[in-house]
Amino acid sequence: MEIAKVSETGQVIIPPEMRKTYSLEVGTEIILIDTGKGILIQPKQPFPSTTLNEVAGCLKYQGSPKTLEDMEAAISKGVQEQWHDCS
Repeated sequence: MEIAKVSETGQVIIPPEMRKTYSLEVGTEIILIDTGKGILIQPKQPFPSTTLNEVAGCLKYQGSPKTLEDMEAAISKGVQEQWHDCS
């Protein structure tokens, strides 16, 4: 358990070990949650959590289904084209 004081401006210093443990770096946004018994402090995630069901199919593909071999061939072609452009 750690004890901190609230300053006149409402600031609280989070002890260094806790900042390190929870990756709270300068500029990290935090979320304050009223639990009814106190305040829970959590780092704000950079993006909202999503599930596969929420995002699957958001980019509709209209062509015929591609096989794994088709995808590997396309990747190989792209790498070769990129390599050729660098020489």
